[in-house]
Amino acid sequence: MNIPFLFCALITAVSAAISLGFSIAAVFNTADEVRNMALYTCARSVALVIASAVPFLTGSTPWLEAIACSMIIVQICDAGIGAVAKDRMKTLGPAGTAVLNLAAVVWLLR
Repeated sequence: MNIPFLFCALITAVSAAISLGFSIAAVFNTADEVRNMALYTCARSVALVIASAVPFLTGSTPWLEAIACSMIIVQICDAGIGAVAKDRMKTLGPAGTAVLNLAAVVWLLR
């Protein structure tokens, strides 16, 4: 595992973990009507965290590329949701993470 691989894997894993953290917070901080939706989101976030750990265990570049691209898409969607909600932090945070993850993927592929 070289430096670009480790950097991309780390950014991807941190991105997935942050998404999981927000999902868990939503489970505990939402009304009963939307708690089920938050639980579904949490389940998907757990899957992304587990998938983002695979490159550390296997050293698989194709797997890392796939999960990194998945997290870039998730973060772009999260930034879009933040923009619709007119919440600057929920827009810029995910957008910045998506750009950083994209840069890491480009570095990995070079």
